[in-house]
Amino acid sequence: MEQQFLIHGMNCSSCKAIIEYSLKDIQYIQKAEVHLEAKTLGVTSERTLDPQTLEQHLPEKYSLELVGAAASTPPTEFSPETSKLQQLKPLFLIFFYLFAASVGMHLSDWNTGAFMLDFMGLFYIVFSFFKFLDLRGFAQSFPMYDPLAKALPLYAWVYPFIETLLGLSFLSRTAIDWALWATLVVLGITTLGVLRVLLNKQQIRCACLGTVLQLPMTEATLIENILMIGMALGMISGI
Repeated sequence: MEQQFLIHGMNCSSCKAIIEYSLKDIQYIQKAEVHLEAKTLGVTSERTLDPQTLEQHLPEKYSLELVGAAASTPPTEFSPETSKLQQLKPLFLIFFYLFAASVGMHLSDWNTGAFMLDFMGLFYIVFSFFKFLDLRGFAQSFPMYDPLAKALPLYAWVYPFIETLLGLSFLSRTAIDWALWATLVVLGITTLGVLRVLLNKQQIRCACLGTVLQLPMTEATLIENILMIGMALGMISGI
């Protein structure tokens, strides 16, 4: 049975990858192919499907509308015209404000260690906030590049809570040693996945700020993780 659905809320190649990834392991679906330019989803399945059934497996931002039989020839897909710099603008702005806030907290009585702890704490709190805006969407996007989340799906649902706890730990100066080692493990695993995606030149969405902001997976994601890992190593070694 072939059906075609119009996709609402899709606007980039990362959305295409997320939708196809979310539907690929459903037992009764034999094939699910997204056509980005036409914003349609072609589904081959064992039975007739309604939009609501498929939407249960997709992030909340996406909705479907049945439009008829799937087209025999997929439409041509084009790369987004938006430059990588423009797409990453929200990430750069967030980092600027995190850095400025952390510096401002210690400007009158500078302490490098305290600055790094506050920066890391604010980093975790802000980034976890964006993930909680669409927890389901994040849990479906994160396994696309994080090795542990791919092997253990529950980890993707728990990850924002881990970030929140780490952020509170740094900001309250509680169990700092535990938080530093946890940072090395958590971000170390994610960094391996990001590096693999970049080396394979895959075009997927970065879930570091959840699914609300459309951020591509780029070298900036790798740099942000390395920065946090470097700070954690610096604190552990007493630099």
